[in-house]
Amino acid sequence: MIAIPYLTALTTYFSYGLLFAFGQFRDFARKLMDWFSSNNLQGYAPICLGLEDFYIRRLYLRIQDCFGRPISSAPDAWFDVVERYSNDNNKTLKRTSKVSRCLNLGSYNYLGFAAADEYCTPRVIESLKKYSPSTCSSRVDGGTTALHNELEECVANFVGKPAAIVFGMGYVTNSAILPVLMGKGSLIISDSLNHNSIVNGARGSGATIRVFQHNIPSHLEEVLREQIADGQPRTHRPWKKILVIVEGIYSMEGELCKLPEIIAICKKYKAYTYLDEAHSIGAVGKTGRGVCELLGVDTADVDIMMGTFTKSFGSCGGYIAGSKELIQYLKYTCPAHLYATSISPPAAQQIISSIKVILGEDGSNRGAQKLAQIRENSNFFRSELQKMGFEVLGDNDSPVMPIMLYNPAKIPAFSRECLKRNVAVVTVAFPATPLLLARARICISASHTREDLSKALEVISRVGDLVGIKYFPAEPTKQQREGKDVKYD
Repeated sequence: MIAIPYLTALTTYFSYGLLFAFGQFRDFARKLMDWFSSNNLQGYAPICLGLEDFYIRRLYLRIQDCFGRPISSAPDAWFDVVERYSNDNNKTLKRTSKVSRCLNLGSYNYLGFAAADEYCTPRVIESLKKYSPSTCSSRVDGGTTALHNELEECVANFVGKPAAIVFGMGYVTNSAILPVLMGKGSLIISDSLNHNSIVNGARGSGATIRVFQHNIPSHLEEVLREQIADGQPRTHRPWKKILVIVEGIYSMEGELCKLPEIIAICKKYKAYTYLDEAHSIGAVGKTGRGVCELLGVDTADVDIMMGTFTKSFGSCGGYIAGSKELIQYLKYTCPAHLYATSISPPAAQQIISSIKVILGEDGSNRGAQKLAQIRENSNFFRSELQKMGFEVLGDNDSPVMPIMLYNPAKIPAFSRECLKRNVAVVTVAFPATPLLLARARICISASHTREDLSKALEVISRVGDLVGIKYFPAEPTKQQREGKDVKYD
């Protein structure tokens, strides 16, 4: 749980209240103007109701230049950000022909495979020539190539499961799978900070949903015990099945899941475990096999393993790994497999090649070097930010580092000031986070050098002082400590 300083919470509430009051006043003025105009469509309800798009019109548009920034190069350690301008107070943004070369602290390029790679790129180009950019078909029609079969076998071996199935989009992997696995009479117990794809998939399943406090196994056990005792709503019959859903690394928190404790509780109450490793697979663990390897959990104890290829593997899509019976069932019933176009062959080849690099099957030790580098970079950067006085969430070894901003005025200030100094960061606010918990989310890559990270720390420290987001006292530097020692002597 994040303990918000009282004064920070008070000023944040006041800022949002002020924005809400001004927004309501402007809406009232617009209604008066619309009442006098005759441009309204008679008989039609507004396609975007006032309250539904209030947040977008009155809050988001003020700072939309901080989001959706177009780039014109590969998302490597450094990339080209296209400059934009607005002539109507940020309602619309127009691109220019100018670009800024910026240090990339926002992309999920954990192992550096998003840029050209000496092993992956030639093989991807060859697959493009052989198979074309798309299969133009679903998997059950003409959309299964030799690459798709090889990829599924490769993924299953990599994560330590008997079988796997792959999809063309990571978000859909969760949102389409959960309604197939769960239904009426089933119970889903989900971590309170699980990703939106899990939330939407659970809602679409028709199952009963209960939430436990973020990453607190004792509360999970409490919820499980209570729900098993009560049974289904109204009838109180036993649940058909129970599924506990957690993430390996929580994408907005940077925290590692307390997987060993959660597995033990699920075994005790005979509940299935669903592990989303979107941000952890490939990025943590001695050989990149995710939180199971990092925390010493046997993959046989995790019933359903989910992950994406968009982070550590520099590609797109997602996978489900599990027993052969489960994967066979999904191939017959999952809409994302039956009706959606299969993953692009070049994207599939990129995943296969990157996994081979990670495992050292390319004949080099670059994979081990990348894993060591991402771990070293992540721990160094997190440690230095904390020494400067920033409130940084997450655990060691996690490449995701949220820096707490809180106040809505500090969201655009931090983002714009960093961009002026050629450092591109991602800021996240409501509705992606709770209203009070706006943050900047830093993503570290193995492709970052120590010089890159030092520059980023220097810029973030300067901007942090300017914006006022150093909520803790900074540790004295080595020079300051030596200066004190000299004085005492």
